Amino acid sequence: MKKLFIVFIVLFSLSIFGKTTVDFWHAMSGERIQIIQSIADRFMEENPDIEVKTQYTGSYKETLNKLIAGVKSGTAPQIVQVYEIGTRSMIDGGIIIPIQDMIDKDKTFDEAVFLNSVLNYYRVDGKLYSMPFNSSNAVLFYNKTLFKEAGLDPNKPPKTFEEVMEYSKKLLKKDSNGNIIRTGLTWPTHSWIFEQLLAAQDAPLVDNDNGRSKRAEKAVFNNEEGQKVFKFFYDMTKNDLMLNTKKEDWSAARQIFLSGKAAMVMFSTSDVTSFTKEGKANGYDIGTAFLPTPDGAPDGGAIIGGASLWLVDGHSKEKTDAAWKFLKYLNSTEEQIKWHLDTGYFPVRKDAVENLMYEGFYSENPNYLTTIMQLVLSKQTYNTNGALIGVFPEARDKIETAIQMMNSDEMDYKKALKWAEDEVTKLIKEYNELYY
Repeated sequence: MKKLFIVFIVLFSLSIFGKTTVDFWHAMSGERIQIIQSIADRFMEENPDIEVKTQYTGSYKETLNKLIAGVKSGTAPQIVQVYEIGTRSMIDGGIIIPIQDMIDKDKTFDEAVFLNSVLNYYRVDGKLYSMPFNSSNAVLFYNKTLFKEAGLDPNKPPKTFEEVMEYSKKLLKKDSNGNIIRTGLTWPTHSWIFEQLLAAQDAPLVDNDNGRSKRAEKAVFNNEEGQKVFKFFYDMTKNDLMLNTKKEDWSAARQIFLSGKAAMVMFSTSDVTSFTKEGKANGYDIGTAFLPTPDGAPDGGAIIGGASLWLVDGHSKEKTDAAWKFLKYLNSTEEQIKWHLDTGYFPVRKDAVENLMYEGFYSENPNYLTTIMQLVLSKQTYNTNGALIGVFPEARDKIETAIQMMNSDEMDYKKALKWAEDEVTKLIKEYNELYY
């Protein structure tokens, strides 16, 4: 009996102290915190020798700031989720292990499983630096119920800026005092949408092939395509056809749309699940469409949004190998399908999309189909692969400020756009002087 007890103690000790711990910091809030934890739980069931400690560390910006502090204090995790616009600064920071290094040593993993549009964003100078995970782009959500009420065909969403304005005029409703009851369009006043509308016209944000053939040196979005976007925003706003929120106020845009105060919203595909469900709960049938472009604009495509997962350097080989194993699990076919259905972020794997298509999921759920088709049909160019600059958050703030100044008539749309371009160029030059 005593011998059995000793054996039990030994085995119990091994189960506790023999595990390799992997810390995973992420920025997925709300119900997605539990979704992330469920993925980790399933992984740990299959890999009892590894313990994954997931931690929600705030917004993308907050998570990146915490990572910087963690590196300085020696408390950085093995895996961190960083938004797509942090790619340049993460590479320049010199604190990561490129995912390509792990792939090259692991003959069981083939990066060709990923969608090309996803790879093309996170691959820089021929090297894949981070593991694709939660990917999205921007689409037009529209309220089919309100379209029908306004005499519009609910199965024919607008395709151009001109059609959005035309539809919005029919959707606009005011009370006897001239207050807006319902209008056409809203959005979160976020530069990401501006960037997507540029790419949809195959236009660049910065020089040197969007910073991909060599380091960006200046902003170049004060072009014909950019001016058309700014003019569209201004004309829609001044004609009461568009409700603007505060800067980057996703919650406000969501509320305006789901309450029926705006019949259309430019938003992230990652919310297709919640928009479809919440719209139905409010008595609305929600549809999805590609982002509109100016009439006659060149064909472009959608830029990858969302975030990817980075391996942080400075840890033992044992922990790094365990983290790599978890990253591969996160991107398995089964987990990517489940992630897609639970959140609305599209799968980053080709076979995950194929499996869902063959099962009839997309034919039964057209709102999800829109998100995939906009991505798959996107032309792959430097412009649609997305810009690489180390000051993206600051650049977005300048662009959003310019939009607000334009809408408040402090500047006309051409001057506002030029001001933003000049300000972003200053930021890029300051960054380059610091790092190179």
